[in-house]
Amino acid sequence: MVMDYLWLLATAGGAFALGAAVVYAIMRQKPLPPADKEAQKQKVEELYDRSPEGKLR
Repeated sequence: MVMDYLWLLATAGGAFALGAAVVYAIMRQKPLPPADKEAQKQKVEELYDRSPEGKLR
């Protein structure tokens, strides 16, 4: 009987701890400053404008 509760606590506690860690990590993320966001957007567009051989389309 006690072992059943121990396994329940371990399983539910592990899932709760993992979920709490994910939520904590998401909350600590900082948004990119506008200048960095624009630079990232330009670099992505530049990369997608290239063909697989590395040549501009």
